[in-house]
Amino acid sequence: MSSKHAPPASASDLFWSFTWLALQGFGGVLAIVQHELVEKKQWLTREEFLEDWAVAQILPGPNVVNLSLMIGDRYFGLRGALMALAGMLTFPLLIVLALAAIFSGISDSPAVQGALRGMGAVAAGLIAATGIKLVAALKKNVMGAAVCAALAGATLVAVALLRVPLLWVLLGPGGLAFAWAYHQLGRDSRPESET
Repeated sequence: MSSKHAPPASASDLFWSFTWLALQGFGGVLAIVQHELVEKKQWLTREEFLEDWAVAQILPGPNVVNLSLMIGDRYFGLRGALMALAGMLTFPLLIVLALAAIFSGISDSPAVQGALRGMGAVAAGLIAATGIKLVAALKKNVMGAAVCAALAGATLVAVALLRVPLLWVLLGPGGLAFAWAYHQLGRDSRPESET
């Protein structure tokens, strides 16, 4: 781990930090998670965040829940993973149950429908802004910024324009990214006499 880390003070710090993250997010918390964990708490560097987020995305389940489990486990083992998970789920679950009871009576209201569409646009903007903010970290990526940009472009075209199913995108551009990163990591780990 990097020396830039300021690890969580305790497992309860994990619980309350992830509770705070979960309560701030609606429809996507990438921007909030990156700000809290990298910039504010400094539990991860930008590069580590990108790597962990990439792994969290390919694991089954919600990305931020996967990330909370990974970070909790990294610092406090199974106990930390469970505390981070509890922080992510406890209060949001209670809020969602309360909102579901309230929403059932007003779901057809045009004002409610408009508010939900507006929140979706805000969430998309936050995700785009975070992506732009994290581009600088790709300079240190083992695959190289140009390859990362090309793979991101191929993924965007496949998903947004061609409507390729996620499985094929993971196997196509995702497989190429894996192979290239594996090649680059292998090349970097060879002794200099072999290169």
